[in-house]
Amino acid sequence: MTITKETVIGDILDEYAEKTAPLFLELGMHCLGCPASRGETIAEACMVHGANADEFVAKLNEAIA
Repeated sequence: MTITKETVIGDILDEYAEKTAPLFLELGMHCLGCPASRGETIAEACMVHGANADEFVAKLNEAIA
């Protein structure tokens, strides 16, 4: 899987929870288990949390490599 800004958070967590959950938490995304995260994209979450989506996508892809 290659993560993009349009990848749904729930899909990432289904495949790589151990490697990526800490990165989400570090960014302040503490509601990983909430229903919204199951359908929210990286771009949408980063917009809400004031984070740079491109930088976050790079970190996530590095973590799962």
